[in-house]
Amino acid sequence: MPIQDLRGWVTALESRGQLMRIAERVSPELEITAITDRVCKGPRETNRALLFESVSGSNVPVLINAFGSADRMALALGVDSLEELNQRLARLIDLRHPKGFAQTFARGSDLMGALLSAGLRPKRVRQGPVQEVVKRENASIDFLPVLKCWPEDGGRFITLPQVITRDPLSGVRNVGMYRLQVLDGRTLLVHWQRHKGGAEHERAARLVAQTRIPAAIALGGDPASMWCASAPLPPNLDEYMLAGYLRGAPVPFVSCITQPIEAPANADIVIEGYVDLTDYRDEGPFGDHTGYYTPVERFPAFHVTAVTHRRDPIYPATVVGIPPMEDAWMGKATERLFLPLMRLFLPEILDVSMPAEGVFHNLVIVSIRKRYPGHAAKVMHGLWGLGLLMLAKAIVVVDEWVDVQNFSTVAWQALGNVDWQRDIIITPGPVDQLDHASVRSSYGGKIGVDATAKWPEEGHSRAWPDRVTMAPDVIQRAADILKKYGLPPG
Repeated sequence: MPIQDLRGWVTALESRGQLMRIAERVSPELEITAITDRVCKGPRETNRALLFESVSGSNVPVLINAFGSADRMALALGVDSLEELNQRLARLIDLRHPKGFAQTFARGSDLMGALLSAGLRPKRVRQGPVQEVVKRENASIDFLPVLKCWPEDGGRFITLPQVITRDPLSGVRNVGMYRLQVLDGRTLLVHWQRHKGGAEHERAARLVAQTRIPAAIALGGDPASMWCASAPLPPNLDEYMLAGYLRGAPVPFVSCITQPIEAPANADIVIEGYVDLTDYRDEGPFGDHTGYYTPVERFPAFHVTAVTHRRDPIYPATVVGIPPMEDAWMGKATERLFLPLMRLFLPEILDVSMPAEGVFHNLVIVSIRKRYPGHAAKVMHGLWGLGLLMLAKAIVVVDEWVDVQNFSTVAWQALGNVDWQRDIIITPGPVDQLDHASVRSSYGGKIGVDATAKWPEEGHSRAWPDRVTMAPDVIQRAADILKKYGLPPG
């Protein structure tokens, strides 16, 4: 039975010893962040989801760090381990090697077909808990305990939203996790970066001279739907369909009361309104997942037309900053789930790692079955051509025996297995809009490192040495002896 809503999620976390209730009265300005930051970076045994039950200025409790470990992230998505995400999706789309581009492209559409055939399209219901309380006249979000996370932030920010819009041309729904700066109870700023689906809807609206985009901001609900707002899905694939796949049941939706759009029926809070493309304002600064403040930029305003919520809502939030933070585990789930999709187009890929230290878009480590000269370079360029992997600043390619999840082994190979004159590719291209180091906004240099063993055809005239390894029978003998003395066998 899938987790249906945020209260069910709290119950599931608490039953597994993964939730800490904090009754002490705390401020949403800086204090919740300071506590959460220490818990995120603390020992595994004390890393828990936090439910702040008494928040200054609000009667609504705050749930934070709910996705902040591998175990909690797996529970949220209905699997026993994050690796199971990779295995389940691989079975769904059948990774037999396609023959030629046409079959590869068709295979890329298999995910949509499989989800549709499984009956996982979101379903509309007449009513849902999120509309137990309806505020239409002078609707305001002032009752919510929205956080100010870091001292130099430009204000309070909603950090764990599901921002729902529809493409003005195709009608296809997009949901994105775009931070929202609160200017007042009825006005927010939508930070949708230029590479994201919401910004694409803005471009489509401008093509048809549409100045308002109807939107809904969902807060809470079932954890799979919450996480899917962060998933970098291929264009025109409804994120809530992926949530239905993970839940094993379609996500129920209700029609909004003031906007021609739908929102999850089991959410805790829905803020209805429209994005005004004639009303751009300064947004930021914001202490971001890069560990630095994102500077002030101009983004469109969201004007509130209604607020609906459960009678006793919970406000979900997350804090980003110097890694590791909660978003590291949200990103790890993305990495595991999307590995089969990468392998649709690059079947030589064995595994991928995007470590928290690389803040997702700064470092991609990939192991391959190398079959010909220049194979690593082919993989680098292939990854740079796949969706939001275009933003990857550094790609390191290693041989198939290297465990890309073991950063010590990767560093050994990447530092000692290359000739820096021969084995790197430096190229310009798109980078994340949050990248403060690039020469220009959203455009800068990228590097690829070929840390595979080199072949003569790749310019290595000397014989490549063998790795130092122990004989298997001696390894087993050593393990047997260590076991007798109560020592770990390896």
